[in-house]
Amino acid sequence: MIDRPLSKPEQQMLDNVEVHGWHCMNVFDPKGEIEPFAYSVGFTKTLGAPECITFGLPSKLMHNMLWEMYRQLEGGAALSHGESWKNILEGFECVSLLASHPDLMSEYTTSAGWYERNFSERSVPEVYQIVWPGARDGLFPWDSGCSQDVINAQPQLWREHPSAT
Repeated sequence: MIDRPLSKPEQQMLDNVEVHGWHCMNVFDPKGEIEPFAYSVGFTKTLGAPECITFGLPSKLMHNMLWEMYRQLEGGAALSHGESWKNILEGFECVSLLASHPDLMSEYTTSAGWYERNFSERSVPEVYQIVWPGARDGLFPWDSGCSQDVINAQPQLWREHPSAT
């Protein structure tokens, strides 16, 4: 537990988990050097499910995607590597991939790690990346012919894509 007063953002995160079951962390670089991303904080505590992260779309859309993941997980769905998800992104199926990047907790899901270390029994949450296909061709980053923009927008935090499993 923390032995100092919480900052306003920290308290807001705790309040959101308490009231809504989770908190959305939106991350963006005003210089545009890294892709924007959003991830959940609180799925582990509230649902007993892994946290989720997604990249490269407008912040409101990524927030809505994570809300829908929360609803489906709350309804009994379970995250697994290579699982297809409907109704996460209107008109497209998305895929959940277990994130295993060595810098996951230090560079991407820092607040989820902070929350788990301080307000949960776990010290490091499991995280799944929610990967979306290109709007024009429906191809995922691992598909031959996928647009380079789609590939660049979604850093590969997973170890292997579904076709390799």
